Amino acid sequence: MKTTIASLSREILTESDAYLYLENLRWHGEAKCPKCLSTDVHYVEPTNGVSRTTAGGSQSERRVWRCRPCRKQFSVLTGTIMHATKISVRTWVMVIFEMCASKNGVAAREIERKYGLCPRTAWHMLHRIREAMSHDDFTLFRGDIIADETWIGGEPKFMHASKRPSAHARTKTPVVTIINSATGEARSQVVKNVGAGTMRRIMIDNVEIGTSTLHTDSSLSYNDIGWYFAAHHMVNHAKGEYTTEKSHGTNKCENYFAQLKRGLKGTHIHVDPIHLHRYVNEFDYRYSTFELTDAERMADLGTRLAGTLSYAELKA
Repeated sequence: MKTTIASLSREILTESDAYLYLENLRWHGEAKCPKCLSTDVHYVEPTNGVSRTTAGGSQSERRVWRCRPCRKQFSVLTGTIMHATKISVRTWVMVIFEMCASKNGVAAREIERKYGLCPRTAWHMLHRIREAMSHDDFTLFRGDIIADETWIGGEPKFMHASKRPSAHARTKTPVVTIINSATGEARSQVVKNVGAGTMRRIMIDNVEIGTSTLHTDSSLSYNDIGWYFAAHHMVNHAKGEYTTEKSHGTNKCENYFAQLKRGLKGTHIHVDPIHLHRYVNEFDYRYSTFELTDAERMADLGTRLAGTLSYAELKA
């Protein structure tokens, strides 16, 4: 049966159900100690079989495990973006599913209203999920590589006169995206400029240059690094050229940018450049996994939950 918000809410009725659901996503039925990575662990059964008493005296349905080799106690939340969370695990599961299923993303204010959270909690929660979406093995691209750049931000003419910058001040933030034509994976970076040095660094960090073919527009920024590729094909948009006999041009990047801008402008309205890289990571992840169903995308994200992002670190 297709997984939806309605079916997920029927499947996860209690906190214990939510813990079981996450355990299946992250461990695939075999619990693992986050400290020593041992699978020689056992479940600590609550005294009453349902809940356990916390240090504050309240009852919790938290599922606790103990590692035999290192004798550490842990749960499926230990060492993840949900570590020490005060939000119910059921809420976490539902919001993660919404982030995986919403093509244009989900606004923090929307999560605040739907799940009864305060604005800061909802904002921090979504950024932690975006942090999980950015984790990857990061193997080098090879084959046909498409590269292009865009600028994110508001137009000065729409700003209030008191906030309008000077004529020479830059109001938009450049974003460079490369797409592996064969796998459909997208990687984007928020950069300070789109000069030749920036393009060289991005290509060296992400692409197996000597055996790959680079497809770009006629921007001079790609000419320098283009010499090191097996081939470099360009299209000239100024002349109305979008494909050639040797290249399909940068259409895949243009499609990605259209989706990115619709999401940022329509859903989030305003994104601070300081946090733009996390929003870009979120759209990269959904674009790169477009062939997966919502449930499969959530299952994939369940294996990438390790890591933390504190509120202090986020605000810094």
